[in-house]
Amino acid sequence: MVILSIETSTRVCSAALSKNGVCIAYRIQEENANHIQILPLFIQELLDIARSQSLNIQAIALSEGPGSYTGLRIGTSIAKGLCYGMNVPLVPIPSLEVLSASAQIDHELHPILCPMIDARRMEVYTQLYTFNEQGLLVAQSSVEARVIENNEWLLSAQGRQIVYYFGDGAEKCQTLLESDTVHYLGNVLPNAYVMGALALQRLTNEQYTPIDIAYYEPFYLKEYVAAQSHVKGLK
Repeated sequence: MVILSIETSTRVCSAALSKNGVCIAYRIQEENANHIQILPLFIQELLDIARSQSLNIQAIALSEGPGSYTGLRIGTSIAKGLCYGMNVPLVPIPSLEVLSASAQIDHELHPILCPMIDARRMEVYTQLYTFNEQGLLVAQSSVEARVIENNEWLLSAQGRQIVYYFGDGAEKCQTLLESDTVHYLGNVLPNAYVMGALALQRLTNEQYTPIDIAYYEPFYLKEYVAAQSHVKGLK
């Protein structure tokens, strides 16, 4: 199973090529990526690699959100175009799950993972994850846009179990989430590198339902709110 993965939910832009769940090539730009310019170049490079190895793309994995409205739209439009052009299925994967898989935490420690994607102001998109016996990520709560004020919501739900929080939304929460059992992990970015394995898990699951590409939309979670531009001359 050869899968092309796309991740554009944050300021980071990445794409990857995997075979049977193992990444064989990937491209990433970590800081302030211009997704609309960079992503097509990344994809072209990975398609060239696939052709050079006589590999046929069999699915497109997409980080579905929540996250940046613009980033999600760009990733989705390119992914859907590839699916139509190649006649392959689209496999959406929650962006918070991609971020959690990118953390590379030892599942045998049985920690609780709390990925956070910046939702502007003092809000973050977040969800709690743990690992099952096979070391696979399992969601323990629903996705929400949470206002970060203190750590009581996290500690009260999980008692004294170790919790790791990370992501670009976690950076602004360090002074508010202080506890012996709550630990901040820096420099954890969502990376398409891990998405091939996540997509393969879904495609090989007997209960997996194919996505209707024509009607698929990103998972925004919050409604888009337009604001007046601060650029001089634009109103």
